[in-house]
Amino acid sequence: MKIDSHHHFWSYDPVEYGWIDDAMRVIRRDFLPEHLRAEIASAGVDGVVSVQARQNLIETELLLGFAAQNDFIKGVVGWVDLVSPKVGGELERFAANRKFKSVRHVVQGEPDENFILREDFNRGIRELKKFSLVYDILIFERHLPQTIKFVDAHPEQVFVLDHIAKPRLKEGLFEPWNKNIRELAQRPNVYCKVSGMVTEADFKTWTEAQLRPYFDTVLEAFGPQRLMFGSDWPVCLVACGYARWHKMVSGWVATLAPAEQARILGGTAMEAYKL
Repeated sequence: MKIDSHHHFWSYDPVEYGWIDDAMRVIRRDFLPEHLRAEIASAGVDGVVSVQARQNLIETELLLGFAAQNDFIKGVVGWVDLVSPKVGGELERFAANRKFKSVRHVVQGEPDENFILREDFNRGIRELKKFSLVYDILIFERHLPQTIKFVDAHPEQVFVLDHIAKPRLKEGLFEPWNKNIRELAQRPNVYCKVSGMVTEADFKTWTEAQLRPYFDTVLEAFGPQRLMFGSDWPVCLVACGYARWHKMVSGWVATLAPAEQARILGGTAMEAYKL
């Protein structure tokens, strides 16, 4: 089964999605299950994991509602207030839904560069294992040193790193991302998504050759067993169509053994999220 491990839905609202600036105006519209169904059909993808784009419980409930109505949505990465003293109750409520697989917080958007190390946040993270939930890590590459410490504090928690930690592709900077991503990959409880790369590069001038060294690095560091394809649709559309991105990643993995290709294009996501 081919799985897209990372995409979003939204009914566009300029206030709720204020991060969609003029350079991204092409995605200032609704993106709903019927739109994604057509995209994955054209690329030969069988199922998807829906990821939160807003930090409120309504978003989590909306995604679970979509999942209940659409069989191709295999899992949901929702948002829960992990610093709340009531987080255990919220996790228990959502975990009763078999498609609720993971929690994500937009750490990259926090003004505190050390937010991921805060004790109240980590207390919430410790609650996840009780419900066999994954945690999706959304950071910029500058947060990798803190993230390594964070992961080390939770050796039994399963983590999925989104967007290969957003290296500084637009600036053409390979270090210290290369060193730090390889260090993080030494933690066996961390998976990594091959997603979000085109939007870290220049939307109009990026090339496959520019992106390839970053893919090669995470492939070597995590191996096919812990690497998974993700589209980051519809955000990717500001720089690359869905089918083009899927074809590119499929081309990158084409030299691997069939079983390794199958892991990256679906099997790893199925394992990590228990789809």
